[in-house]
Amino acid sequence: MEKLSVTTPQFPRKRRCPTLMVSLYLPIVKFILALKLEFSKPQLGHLFTLVHGIILCAGRKNITQIRHAARGERHLSNVTNFLNHSPWCVNRMQRRRTQFVMEKIRAKRMKNGDKRCLVFFIVDDTCCKKEPSTKKMEALSFQYSHEAGKSVWCHCVVTAHVVSEGCSYAWDFRPYYREEYCTSHGFSFKSKNDLAIEMIEAFPATQDEQVYVLMDNWYTSEKIINACNRKGFHVIAAVKTNRLICVSGVTISIADFAAQYIRKSDLRSVTVESQGRYWIYEYEGPVSEMENVKALLSWKDEYTASSKPQVCLLCTDIRLDLVTIQRYYHVRWNIETGYRYFKELLGFDQYQLLSFEGIQRFWAIQFLTQNFLESQRHDWMKNDKYLTLGDVVYRIRQAYFGQIIVYVYQQALEKRPLFDILKHLKIPA
Repeated sequence: MEKLSVTTPQFPRKRRCPTLMVSLYLPIVKFILALKLEFSKPQLGHLFTLVHGIILCAGRKNITQIRHAARGERHLSNVTNFLNHSPWCVNRMQRRRTQFVMEKIRAKRMKNGDKRCLVFFIVDDTCCKKEPSTKKMEALSFQYSHEAGKSVWCHCVVTAHVVSEGCSYAWDFRPYYREEYCTSHGFSFKSKNDLAIEMIEAFPATQDEQVYVLMDNWYTSEKIINACNRKGFHVIAAVKTNRLICVSGVTISIADFAAQYIRKSDLRSVTVESQGRYWIYEYEGPVSEMENVKALLSWKDEYTASSKPQVCLLCTDIRLDLVTIQRYYHVRWNIETGYRYFKELLGFDQYQLLSFEGIQRFWAIQFLTQNFLESQRHDWMKNDKYLTLGDVVYRIRQAYFGQIIVYVYQQALEKRPLFDILKHLKIPA
């Protein structure tokens, strides 16, 4: 195992305490080595440093701050070169990481004795906003941000998240480029739906796993649903109220049907655990181009006459009851909280790299870091039932801080000069 450079030198004393070192957090090393990435020793050193630094860094997480938090001894240019130019394959890292994740999920299922496994595959996109002054950063463009409600200068990423057996792992990502950018750089344009389909088709489900693809209304299209059908996956997704349905031979939009024909006596009151009460109208039949699906028109808490449904869900598994559909769709919230952890806790959008290849490698390392934290969370939940990724990061930071305190105490017993201790810890005097 490669250690950080903060070590205790050998002093020529007759009696002294055992030497100590402030080292990498051992589970990080074990997790990365288990992926069998075929990295060289220097490349592994950079990867250890970046993952460790992302977790330890409490402030803004550019590469300089990440390296400083991990107390890496290599020059900053070596770290940026590892991201921008070093000969390693990000696709291999992605494949090994996702394979490892599925092995952990399936091992947990076997341990619990489950024969049939529910897997939720969640698709969404997020924007990594940048200041307009960052003109030299590659692949930036103005893209619509749902969060901001307007176009922002950013990188846009379509991502997938997998939830199963109580585990919640960031799965895969695809950068989205505007059509003008694709034309100017000579490669084919892919819509967000196309990128989502790529990830759905690449998901390695087995016959004993029932996959539900969860999406918001931006991704609910005939093309994606057909792709899910080919894979044997079901879809539970939000749909816009301007979609057409056919009721008793009459074609009408969902919004108009709700306003003109639905009365409170037509609705069912459904209470979903941890979500509250809904008033729901159940429809089964075609929705726009999609045939034979179940649609739920929902009003939260109270129903108001002649109002549009607050939520409209589509489900291709017509066997599911109302409560189960609502409960399954609520799992989609994992990707929203995942984005918050990525950006606020791990600094997913705080990079200052100019090369887009380096940025994509940084994202791949971020996904690896999230997977490690989620794996660690489940290891610790054997003794503590309620843990978040934030709790895991806090514990790791506390453990590392404790190592530093013990190291300083050991050096004080050795009567080592304070200046030398600060120098080895890379703390300015």
